[in-house]
Amino acid sequence: MKEIKVGLIGFGTVGKGLAEVLYSQRERLVKRTGMTIRLAGIADHGVRELPEKFADVPLTRDARELVSNPEIDIIVELIGGIEPAKTFVLEAIAQGKHVVTANKALLSQEGAEIFAAAAARGVEVGFEASVGGGIPVIKALKEGLVANRILSIMGIMNGTANYILTRMTDEGIPFAEVLKDAQRLGFAEADPTYDIEGIDTAHKLAILMTMAYGMPITHHQIATEGISRIEPMDIELARELGCRIKLLAISRNHGDHVEARVHPTMVPQDHLLASISGPYNAIHFQGDTVGNVLLYGQGAGMIPTGSAVAADVVDIARDIQSGSIGRVPSLSYLPAEMRPRRITPMDELYGPYYFRLTVLDQPGVLAAIAGILSKYEISIESVIQKGRKKVGAVPLVIVTHHARESAVRGALEEIGNLESVTAPVVKIRILDEEE
Repeated sequence: MKEIKVGLIGFGTVGKGLAEVLYSQRERLVKRTGMTIRLAGIADHGVRELPEKFADVPLTRDARELVSNPEIDIIVELIGGIEPAKTFVLEAIAQGKHVVTANKALLSQEGAEIFAAAAARGVEVGFEASVGGGIPVIKALKEGLVANRILSIMGIMNGTANYILTRMTDEGIPFAEVLKDAQRLGFAEADPTYDIEGIDTAHKLAILMTMAYGMPITHHQIATEGISRIEPMDIELARELGCRIKLLAISRNHGDHVEARVHPTMVPQDHLLASISGPYNAIHFQGDTVGNVLLYGQGAGMIPTGSAVAADVVDIARDIQSGSIGRVPSLSYLPAEMRPRRITPMDELYGPYYFRLTVLDQPGVLAAIAGILSKYEISIESVIQKGRKKVGAVPLVIVTHHARESAVRGALEEIGNLESVTAPVVKIRILDEEE
């Protein structure tokens, strides 16, 4: 029976998950593949001893021992970050080894170089776990939807942000308090910036757009806003408007240009994405032949993500066994067919908006604000004022009809300069009913 040997770089949460999946499912994998898939080495500079069940697996602090080992077929990189992960991946490819990674930051920033090197060397790169944790979103896009022109991508792609917004919505807890609790429970990192500011979601959207549209794109090209300015008041007002606030990744394919954005969005309560709660992810594709497809599941976690990494290992093992390396292009499109596309400028976007202003409760304030909005051809759908004060500021909420982003930007800059406006305006886009 053929044996596939795997070298694992990084024995953190996901690395432990992969090891556990390969161990606990070893008999099932033999029945499904006709091969044994063996963990042949683990490299981690911070691990002194492996769990007893992995006592026969060699442990090293030097990842290059695995990369240069001629007996290892597949290198799995699970250390995260750009360096030294990129160096290890490229060295493994140069050695003729196949690579599996869950590193969305690496792929969204340096993917072009990595995939080009793999294609030139004739090896595979698997990255299912880089988007959606345990959800098989990469395989669905690369193979299941291959006969489709992808018209749009939209989804909740960060479990930490979704957990925070869910707790704020269901329990009325302020952002900072929920974040601290999420860190205590392990849902958020000690430095949560990538999660709460939308950067992690932008990494994932860049990977999906590259595959969906056959275009090179990095997360730096994606307009990105986070959730740190969302307050319980916004959550409650969204509820009054029949919405829930979600951090969404959104891309629409307009043919000659494509949208690429990540931001908090008011989602109508009857929309599928509004019901996605806690640390779960959901990713929606619209194809020209299949229509609407929604993939839902655990977007993080040791075992779910380990399962996705294992799926890549098994796919590559099968390709090795059948001699069919390169049967499916890593990015779905053939390398020669990748083409740059224009990214839709945010100023060209058009949709409804929610504005929360903090204003002095005095005559003429609303008239002044309405006058500025009218100047920029922004039509008001509704106005909500919470509370009345003889002295001090009150919240004023305005919901608009469809407006152009460039006009909104100009209007809010003027409104923010009014003496009667005492705090920065909070702007949240409302999901278009047609989306």
